[in-house]
Amino acid sequence: MLEVSPTIQIPERDLHERFVRASGPGGQNVNKVATAVELRFDVAASSLPEDVKARLSALAGRRMSADGVLTIDSREHRTQAQNRAEARERLAGLLRHAAVRPKSRRKTRPTKASRERRLDAKVQRSGVKAGRGRIRTDE
Repeated sequence: MLEVSPTIQIPERDLHERFVRASGPGGQNVNKVATAVELRFDVAASSLPEDVKARLSALAGRRMSADGVLTIDSREHRTQAQNRAEARERLAGLLRHAAVRPKSRRKTRPTKASRERRLDAKVQRSGVKAGRGRIRTDE
């Protein structure tokens, strides 16, 4: 069970891991051992609330496939266990971020003084531009 928050837990059966060979440090070991982890989580079939699913798909970007499967790839470390832990932590971080409901924007109005300042500046600027005038050469 991957515990993301007190209200969100992901059962192990919903997480699918595949181990592949990774490039990078490790010497000859890299050619023999599959240490990189590809973690797949089917968001569409999960029991997450719909608003969290929508925010998660927006956050995931190209990591989310068209059929709603989130893929997280981890190949930074030299061991399977470390890569597996990092992939799970990144999934948990994404889910924590998606679980936060964004604050609704409250409409604000400019103060009367700020409107007057803006209009005063606008009138002054229009006077500068009008004073430029074009030079006529028809004489």
